[in-house]
Amino acid sequence: MKEIKYNREQVYEYAKEWAYKRNPKYYNFDTVGGDCTSYVSQCIYAGIKEMNYTKNRGWYYINGNEKSPSWSGVEYLYKFLTRNKLVGPYGKETTKEKVKIGDIVQLSFDGIIFGHTLIIVKIENGEIYSASHTIDTFGKLVTSYDFEKIRYIHIQGGRKY
Repeated sequence: MKEIKYNREQVYEYAKEWAYKRNPKYYNFDTVGGDCTSYVSQCIYAGIKEMNYTKNRGWYYINGNEKSPSWSGVEYLYKFLTRNKLVGPYGKETTKEKVKIGDIVQLSFDGIIFGHTLIIVKIENGEIYSASHTIDTFGKLVTSYDFEKIRYIHIQGGRKY
């Protein structure tokens, strides 16, 4: 397997371009639970250009009906990124101080279940700004959300065969 560099600039550009609209290449999940994690997956894909087609446990998108749970599910994306040892992107949970543009924030509104995924688009004076779908935003201060718990995932890179 070969290591792939995560292109954070391409992640940022994709996030900016599609924050307030939907890429027609991807199904819009707004009416079936939300589009936030699919949008973040699209952003990650823009920076890594490699999917993992392992049935049920991979990270891939073919169409709205043929996709991995991790493409559009908050917990599934977290588990995939933090446990992936094969092709595609991988990362680790980290602290606020160690994230970069293109990394991920996940929020739990009830303190139990993480239900929202954001992509980091700016870090300034220790403050983190994000982009997301479902409620479309770009450059929104993460601390302006009303949440009980927060976690950060640093994308370390990717792999391909």
